Amino acid sequence: MNNTAARVFRLAAIGEACSWLGLLVGMFFKYVVVENEIGVKIFGPVHGAMFVAYLAALVWVAGKERWGLGRIALGAVASIPPFTTLLFELWVERVRRAPAVEHA
Repeated sequence: MNNTAARVFRLAAIGEACSWLGLLVGMFFKYVVVENEIGVKIFGPVHGAMFVAYLAALVWVAGKERWGLGRIALGAVASIPPFTTLLFELWVERVRRAPAVEHA
């Protein structure tokens, strides 16, 4: 991975997943443990910003690497369930490193 778009995409995927974790922990404390909203007040906006950053990085790397609409859609859908951006980024990296197969 030697291009800037791919590096930014990886960081955005990791950041989005970490912000999901922070938001989930904040929601646990808000609704289960102590009914304290501070975690949600902090990680809600952080997660929102990381979500937008992930989608922007997705569009950037997709344009640089000429992804098809299917892969772009899969990347966008991966931003919804918690931590799936990490799985998608790992899959993209594996596909990126795989040797190209020539068809006869």
